[in-house]
Amino acid sequence: MAPIATSREEFDEIPTVVGIFSAFGLVFTVSLFAWICCQRKSSKSNKIPPYKFVHVLKGVDIYPENLSSKKKFGADDKNEVKNKLAVPKNSLHLDLEKRDLNGNFPKTNLKGGSPPDLENVTPKLLSEGEKEGVSPDSLKSSTSLSSEEKQEKLGTLFFSLEYNFEKKTFVVNIKEARGLPAMDEQSMTSDPYIKMTILPEKKHKVKTRVLRKTLDPAFDETFTFYGIPYTQIQELALHFTILSFDRFSRDDIIGEVLIPLAGIELSDGKILMNREIIKRNVRKSSGRGELLISLCYQSTTNTLTVVVLKARHLPKSDVSGLSDPYVKVNLYHAKKRISKKKTHVKKCTPNAVFNELFVFDIPCEGLEEISVEFLVLDSERGSRNEVIGRLVLEAAAEGTGGEHWKEICDYPRRQIAKWHMLCDG
Repeated sequence: MAPIATSREEFDEIPTVVGIFSAFGLVFTVSLFAWICCQRKSSKSNKIPPYKFVHVLKGVDIYPENLSSKKKFGADDKNEVKNKLAVPKNSLHLDLEKRDLNGNFPKTNLKGGSPPDLENVTPKLLSEGEKEGVSPDSLKSSTSLSSEEKQEKLGTLFFSLEYNFEKKTFVVNIKEARGLPAMDEQSMTSDPYIKMTILPEKKHKVKTRVLRKTLDPAFDETFTFYGIPYTQIQELALHFTILSFDRFSRDDIIGEVLIPLAGIELSDGKILMNREIIKRNVRKSSGRGELLISLCYQSTTNTLTVVVLKARHLPKSDVSGLSDPYVKVNLYHAKKRISKKKTHVKKCTPNAVFNELFVFDIPCEGLEEISVEFLVLDSERGSRNEVIGRLVLEAAAEGTGGEHWKEICDYPRRQIAKWHMLCDG
């Protein structure tokens, strides 16, 4: 019986040994996991965030770009700033390793290059653009400034153009802008971003991200357009609009750059270009266009029927071509907006036909304290829409607006239509 007792003792000790080994294994596993987490955290804190933005736009085929290959423009040494005039043809001096979290260059690096140095770099890049086949007419039109524009410098835009014959894609890289004016008077800085449109169809509209509090934003964003044949490139033009983001109101327009692609030869590879930012062309108030509106006041049901019929002679929103208009209708009672409606967007036309009807309930008897506001806007995908023209119909309105309002009050239950001139938005 003695051997049996011994075997039982050994059998009882097995769970204890297993438990001890399990405890040691658990402690080792937790320690290893904590060490790996610390290593990853320290490595992530030392990494520079990838500011290589690549946008793949819709088209015939999608070829994903390789984000792992980081292209660095320029050298890491501060001493190489002095050698800016010896830049190779297909390189641009952007020290990406020294940018802050917003993708901007520190002030210490900006002071390294004196204004004369920057002035020397600009003519060199322009001369390279001439060598690549830029037509003299387009170069003259984009770089020539009037005396007033020379006094008010709006900065310089740097970008590159490339056509990939293998993938049949047109590639635009918006690199940076320098010397932008301060649009915020309090902080004396701007929150710039860039919208780009391919003309004349305006089918491709893209924009960069917003960079906070900088006058020298480094975007380095690549836009790839698919389905554009190389034979069609010469018929297109690029329109850049440089804006400053405003959280509480409409974004401020800094300026624009128009680049006709006629005469630019992309068969030799990537072309680096820069252009002076010019003041945006402002529409004259006399050319806002007209709007045909039909109104009917139902005194029995106390409703107002508004029909937005047509718009004609609408101006170009800017140099980018025709507008994509739509109409917003706002109903006011005692100067307070109580209802709003809007029509559908009509693409690329100065003479839009809407034929859309809206019925508004009037909260009071009569139309003495009621007014209707019409805003004709240009639809811009991915950004705030620009007001083309404005019209207000009320009892106190002058001209055709006041006459139209008086007629619907004198003749209720009758649909009355009139053309009205649009004024500044």
